[in-house]
Amino acid sequence: MGRVLIGVGLGLLVLWLALVVLLLVARPKGGLLKEAVRLAPDLVRLLTRLARDRSLPRGARVWLALLLVYLAMPFDLVPDFIPVVGHVDDAIIVACVLRMVVRRAGIDIVRRRWPGSPDGLAAVQRLAGYSPADREDRPRPRETGPE
Repeated sequence: MGRVLIGVGLGLLVLWLALVVLLLVARPKGGLLKEAVRLAPDLVRLLTRLARDRSLPRGARVWLALLLVYLAMPFDLVPDFIPVVGHVDDAIIVACVLRMVVRRAGIDIVRRRWPGSPDGLAAVQRLAGYSPADREDRPRPRETGPE
């Protein structure tokens, strides 16, 4: 029984270390991490406003609520006291959820709910994977199955 617990513990440790390496490799480029940390208070207000917005699809609101719970938890996948890497997991998860919201509901909802400065909004749009070259600001029509 002891060997099994040691094996499971070592397996979890290896998995955690692999996740840390993945986060280091996949961290946002071009200073997006610094922008996300600088914009943290406005981002939290934006996420809260989006989670409460009934015009968003329910699935997007659920993901936003789960993200807010994750950000409020005192422990993370990578503890925040670890320099640089500690905040990378939070920034990556925020970016992924924002990208999902923008794909489902369009960038206009983010623009309407943004509580900060125009420069901050530009940073959030980059964090969400939106570029001014994108043609369509409204949600894409949902695909339907064969009729």
